[in-house]
Amino acid sequence: MQKEILNFINGEYVSTDRWFENRNPINNAVIGRVAEAGKAEVDAAVAAAQAALKGPWGKMTLAQRVDLLEALVVEINNRFEEFLEAECADTGKPRSLASHIDIPRGAANFKVFADMVKNVSGEFFETATPDGSTAINYTYRSPVGVVGVICPWNLPLLLMTWKVGPALACGNTVVVKPSEETPRTAALLGEVMNKVGIPKGVYNVVHGFGPNSAGEFLTTHPGIDALTFTGETRTGEIIMKAAANGSRPVSLEMGGKNAAIVFADADFDAAIEGTLRSCFANCGQVCLGTERVYVERPIFDRFVAAMKAGAENLKIGVPDDPATNMGPLVSKEHQNKVLSYMRIAAEEGATVVTGGGIPDMPEHLKDGCWVQPTIWTGLPETARVIKEEIFGPCCHIAPFDTEEEVLEKANDNIYGLATAIWTTNVSRANRVAQKMEVGIAWVNSWFLRDLRTAFGGAKQSGIGREGGVHSLEFYTELKNICIKL
Repeated sequence: MQKEILNFINGEYVSTDRWFENRNPINNAVIGRVAEAGKAEVDAAVAAAQAALKGPWGKMTLAQRVDLLEALVVEINNRFEEFLEAECADTGKPRSLASHIDIPRGAANFKVFADMVKNVSGEFFETATPDGSTAINYTYRSPVGVVGVICPWNLPLLLMTWKVGPALACGNTVVVKPSEETPRTAALLGEVMNKVGIPKGVYNVVHGFGPNSAGEFLTTHPGIDALTFTGETRTGEIIMKAAANGSRPVSLEMGGKNAAIVFADADFDAAIEGTLRSCFANCGQVCLGTERVYVERPIFDRFVAAMKAGAENLKIGVPDDPATNMGPLVSKEHQNKVLSYMRIAAEEGATVVTGGGIPDMPEHLKDGCWVQPTIWTGLPETARVIKEEIFGPCCHIAPFDTEEEVLEKANDNIYGLATAIWTTNVSRANRVAQKMEVGIAWVNSWFLRDLRTAFGGAKQSGIGREGGVHSLEFYTELKNICIKL
């Protein structure tokens, strides 16, 4: 496993004289150090990306680009265990989770968008001209240019390639700034790029933080033509302000305080299984996860009891243990944030159904970033833990009596990313889903994704849509060509 994680610029690994620690969240041990990129490194990465656009990458045919992206998929899968080890070292998540979601989806993102660009059609119109002849109009897509990609720490490889995949498929070049908490897989991907023959400068990685570091230098760089970001809303707002200089396009997938709605006629066991996953998968560190659960009153007590039993049955442990289905939070900083909300919940008068603190771990793991799966009830809708994003393994469960009531409560939030609705009434499911102020509404499922569909958030959960052909709207410039015959 890498002890030193370096920047990847113009096909080469680049060190600096500034370093920061890379820690394993299961015990908070230092497992490596990361070379922090300064302004000079970001300048070099952008220059390399610009040169690649004008050089071999920009001169490739679509078929040649697609072949290289498909080779990337093969090579990522060939080095599956290396990527899995790197992802688990950074995040502490169970291998059982990362091996089924993070790494396969990280590779699949290249395949999906390679397939997509091969089959995209344009528009064509015949136009009568005033002099009695004809003109033809057709649409032509070209790359937007050098794309700055700012990535989160919760699904590092998956969410990075969700952006890099379509960017490269559309002919762009990228400069990636992974989270300082999870730098390994972005750096490792550079080796794969070189192995399959992606030209130098197409894929670049700069490590660091936000202000006065790689993040700020990248988002404010005049050579960046577009910015795409996944992360918290406050950071997204800063990036949007930076993008205003030069009127550069942004795609922002930001915070969420997602609600699940469980009607009394739901398949009870399926709703419990799905809600346990949406609340506690990846230790609650999922932008699409559920932190507010509304349950129709006739089944409320039974639902709370079943959720309590399910949460207490979760096996908290290290990634390599096959029985582990819940790991630590990503860092001490994030652990402290989540624990602070547990104190706030107590101050606000919540009933703690289960959890509420740090689990009792073996001595060699006590310094890790562990938090118990936690369920609250009894809080008013004005409570902070109901209004504010926590991003941890916790949820509040509240009863409701009418469809109108629950819609009002579920939509009464500054965020609007996702919802999960549980009911066997098809008409109700359709009606409620359409009225939810979110980017994606699941019915009788959660985290079921078709990568051809639009993805993004409403309200303060984001701007823009990516996925399938919708990604083309961000990663390409669409021009109209008019030819008078």
